[in-house]
Amino acid sequence: MSVDKAFREMIRNEIEVQLKPLRAVISRLEAGTSDLDALRDVAERLAPVAQAMAPLFGAQVAKPAKRGPGRPAKVAAPVSSGGGKRRGRKPSGDAGRDCAIIGCGSPSRTKGYCAAHYQKLRMLTKTNRRPSAWVDYAEPNSVEDIKLPRGRAASKALAAAASGGSST
Repeated sequence: MSVDKAFREMIRNEIEVQLKPLRAVISRLEAGTSDLDALRDVAERLAPVAQAMAPLFGAQVAKPAKRGPGRPAKVAAPVSSGGGKRRGRKPSGDAGRDCAIIGCGSPSRTKGYCAAHYQKLRMLTKTNRRPSAWVDYAEPNSVEDIKLPRGRAASKALAAAASGGSST
């Protein structure tokens, strides 16, 4: 007996065990009892098994009905009560603060910086070039912006930062 035949036989036995309650319900229905709730329950329990096993035996499983054209109806999003923490924001109520960079004017989002300057802060921290003035939760309009070198100058600056020297 090959492995394939043994595997198919094992699956058939498992399906027979799963179908036994369904066959009992069907026989009761044929005998005149209308136990539709039990039949529905058994069918719901067997649906995932039948879908998973159908390709093995070449059976066709009914696919769910196609939906009509157009977008589906919008589902109302649950309304937040505001009790949870928001990611990336300072716990205090500084919703209207400006960015810490002088002259930026954008509202602060994370650690006192707007989205663009926070990404710059992350990159500077990652490359060990973060200026000492760029502190977390700095006061609005209190930090001088720096212009980062680009191209060859940037690669030289990164190499200098990696070697421990500083050339900016």
